Amino acid sequence: MSRRDVIGIAQTGTGKTAAFALPILHQLAAHPRPLERKSCRILVLSPTRELSGQILDSFRAYGRHLRIRSALVIGGVPMGAQVRALLNGVDVLVATPGRLLDLVKSNALRLGDVEVLVLDEADRMLDMGFINDIRKIIAKLPANRQTLLFSATMPRAITELAAQMLRDPAKVAVTPVASTVERVEQRIIRVDRRTKPAILVDVLKRETIDRALIFTRTKHGADKVVRGLVKAGIAAEAIHGNKSQSQRERVLAAFRKGVVKTLVATDIAARGIDVDGISHVVNFDLPEVPETYVHRIGRTARAGADGVAISLCDAEEAPLLRDIEKLIRKSIPSTDSRARPSRIEPSNTQGHAAQHSGRFAGKRRQRGDADAARRDGQHERAGESPNGIASVSFLQHDVQSRREGAPRAPRWTNHAKGSQHG
Repeated sequence: MSRRDVIGIAQTGTGKTAAFALPILHQLAAHPRPLERKSCRILVLSPTRELSGQILDSFRAYGRHLRIRSALVIGGVPMGAQVRALLNGVDVLVATPGRLLDLVKSNALRLGDVEVLVLDEADRMLDMGFINDIRKIIAKLPANRQTLLFSATMPRAITELAAQMLRDPAKVAVTPVASTVERVEQRIIRVDRRTKPAILVDVLKRETIDRALIFTRTKHGADKVVRGLVKAGIAAEAIHGNKSQSQRERVLAAFRKGVVKTLVATDIAARGIDVDGISHVVNFDLPEVPETYVHRIGRTARAGADGVAISLCDAEEAPLLRDIEKLIRKSIPSTDSRARPSRIEPSNTQGHAAQHSGRFAGKRRQRGDADAARRDGQHERAGESPNGIASVSFLQHDVQSRREGAPRAPRWTNHAKGSQHG
């Protein structure tokens, strides 16, 4: 309200949208002015189409008794309607960075009249690689503006970005970055990688579920999980970046209505899922960034309800689990569903090295499914022999036998050697 720049940090479901929307609407109502063509007074940037739509819905709901013009600018839909909506100017514009820049480049939008810039889910925008787009947008904004940055987590990259963008910001942290929702019952199931799909099916059939949100690391992985669930008789749908906007809206609407009770999503797509009544969150793959775990489980236990978060952890994900427990400062109860529980976990040094080499590595993430498939194949081949150690011993014995049965090469005497060289 005092027009200071703000950094707001809070878990998902704690009302971040209302925290910036209500003061903005108050300012717009208190200081009305004629709108300029192809311009906006308030610019809100968010990482996904779904989240952008929900933010705009909140603005319209909170300001339904005010004469506020608003518009939505997102990719995946024709640009023509968006150009027409901006023609006479708007008070509030909610946008994803890519489509916003497209409209600026086509001269359908000018950013010189922006009074307030809001970056919502800033941490995810950086994870998605929007940092360059954000810098381009900021370069086109007036220097005399108010900037509000909101995020579920506060990694170092966000701190550095805030230092560049904000002037003497007020910092508001509703809960610490490392905190997890207290009403969420967290569990770990240690599994063999190849048995994850079967254990997931068992979990979904055993638990009393209203709505379940399942997280995978990749888009291909999400589709693969859905196919496995459908084959097991569990109705499920996937939502991720490769789905068209109409597909994503249809699936999300079915999930909200309860027609589909199991939704499989990637972290990027899930940022737009604001659905009450999610009783269970299942991490089919543990996230590479520990702060993401906090955001994932925050999808359940919203508005005072209880919730359950279940994570399937294989041996290769043990270092990721340790980093999560270190972040949230607690040990998560676990059960063991492995065929042969391992007594030896990878060392911390190995775990941190593996995580460091994989974190934020785009190319590795793109290869993730292929690598996982190869690893699955290796695990399955290793598991085919019931007596693996005995088999190795037998092979060694067989090689030794062949060596003993082979004719020995003649030994040369010193005289023979000398005559040979001569």
